[in-house]
Amino acid sequence: MSRRRSDYPMAETQPEAVIGQRGKSLADITLDAVLSGEVTMEDLRITPAALSAQAEIARDAGRPTLALNFERASELVNVPQDVIMAAYELLRPGRASSKQQLLDCARRFREEFGATRIAAFIEEAAATYDERGLYTYRF
Repeated sequence: MSRRRSDYPMAETQPEAVIGQRGKSLADITLDAVLSGEVTMEDLRITPAALSAQAEIARDAGRPTLALNFERASELVNVPQDVIMAAYELLRPGRASSKQQLLDCARRFREEFGATRIAAFIEEAAATYDERGLYTYRF
């Protein structure tokens, strides 16, 4: 289903379309359900589908860069936090020691997690860092 700018915010315009990782809808998330343990943090986390829908809305609103950011974010939902933080650290200027280090990181995202947009982003950073001499040999 293609989303339009008028679908924003989905929680108000199409609450039935907002479904959590474990299949719970917004209507299922009540105080009683939380207190009884039927709703957990997993039910409150954003899903790749929700981020993809946000990307469609952003694109329809004429915000292609925001849409791409939502698409990249959708690839990160199921990537372990420590992997994301390690990549973040490498992407800070002066942290990666070589272009190859960033390319290895990009390959991991692509091969282990299917995160092709994130991998392309890291590869673009590697080329830019190479051009600008942003690598360092800290240790």
